[in-house]
Amino acid sequence: MSIQPIVNLLEKLIQEHEELLRLSKQKTDEIKEGQTDKLQATLVKERRVIQRIELTEDKRIEEVNKWFTSLELPLENATITEMLDRLSNENEKLSLEKVTAKLTECIVKIKQQEQMNEALLKQSMQFVQLSLDMLNPSIENMNYNQKQSQVMAERSVFDSKA
Repeated sequence: MSIQPIVNLLEKLIQEHEELLRLSKQKTDEIKEGQTDKLQATLVKERRVIQRIELTEDKRIEEVNKWFTSLELPLENATITEMLDRLSNENEKLSLEKVTAKLTECIVKIKQQEQMNEALLKQSMQFVQLSLDMLNPSIENMNYNQKQSQVMAERSVFDSKA
């Protein structure tokens, strides 16, 4: 049985992962620029790409299982490494190695990009928290004299009767 359907699905996975990487880089720019509306739209696009990846991955698993079944090999050993060991055609072997390496490389790039996005979001959240802390002074810092600090302690910072 030919592995061409598997290679084709791996190539499709590469295309989808490259799109995911492009969206991840776009998210980085939007986080840096504070464009939350655009970021939300990008997240929706990202979810769609992930759904397509999941469908393609399911098809790939199905094709790999067919290949292993056709050779009467156990499905628990259904890995790319096992396939490469079993392939006798050098062209098919080389083709499978190339697409697998390219897919792995793309996934690593996505992981690195997403780690950077996570770090940027954490920094943004810390900045927001710091800004809020600076805008919301503590009651101890507001005591002009002893009498006023007692009045301030009895009521909230915001006057609800306004």
